[in-house]
Amino acid sequence: MSDEPVYDLKGGKPHPYHLVNPSPWPFVGAVVAGLLASFAVLYMHKVTILGITPGIYGVIFGFFMLFTLMWIWWKDVIHEAVVEKAHSPVAKIGFRYGMALFISSEVMFFVAFFWAFFNGALRPTEAIGFVWPPTTVVPIDAFDIPLLMTMILLLSGCTVTWAHHAILENKQAEATKALLITVLLGALFTCFQAYEYMHATFRFSIENGGNIYSSAFYMATGFHGFHVLVGSIFLLVCLFRNKKGHFTAKSHFGFEAAAWYWHFVDVVWLFLFVAIYWWGNS
Repeated sequence: MSDEPVYDLKGGKPHPYHLVNPSPWPFVGAVVAGLLASFAVLYMHKVTILGITPGIYGVIFGFFMLFTLMWIWWKDVIHEAVVEKAHSPVAKIGFRYGMALFISSEVMFFVAFFWAFFNGALRPTEAIGFVWPPTTVVPIDAFDIPLLMTMILLLSGCTVTWAHHAILENKQAEATKALLITVLLGALFTCFQAYEYMHATFRFSIENGGNIYSSAFYMATGFHGFHVLVGSIFLLVCLFRNKKGHFTAKSHFGFEAAAWYWHFVDVVWLFLFVAIYWWGNS
């Protein structure tokens, strides 16, 4: 099957740009995201509405709706790319710029957390006794579980690069194996982070004895963990797509986007390890 795009413009002037068909999913996605955020706020503040306390079940329902939407929406996008071949080379350039801008915005997202951490570390206030880390905090040893987690993520960066080279050489089975290893490493990292959180001696909220150190630590590492989870799902989708033969040496932007995202997650973790686990605890 040819990788060249097929332009079906119903008699209009052919052009290389992709005009997206009308879709309800952006609107539905906004509604679902709003519901998930609302359920999360209600859960965290233990709010009761009309005698009903949604609790954690509301959050679970919100995530179920979100994953269902993702499944349907991604299926439509894959149909555009694989069946309709609407993603022309020019359209893919736009995709690359879009993914690069998205990752840039994510960089700024993490810069805010690093800023908060460094501000607390370089200018400790009276509230924490003018010392960093606060005397009430027993920091996590950087060369214990965090070092193991670092090695896991670095190894996953190698395997995702292995998968990329296998796709470029049209070695579908080898790419599938490399993607499977990458997803498993991502899941292993998530398990170790959950273990680390369960055994940490300091808590996030002020009510439970938290402070600026614990808040900055959990926000930065927690959101990174969330990005690892999202990246693992992204790569898992690529794994199934590769098994179905959707990726070729000339057309595999879906995988490239996932690989860029995963390398971004790797780099952010290196900064987290050096700044928060190592330097911030010394």
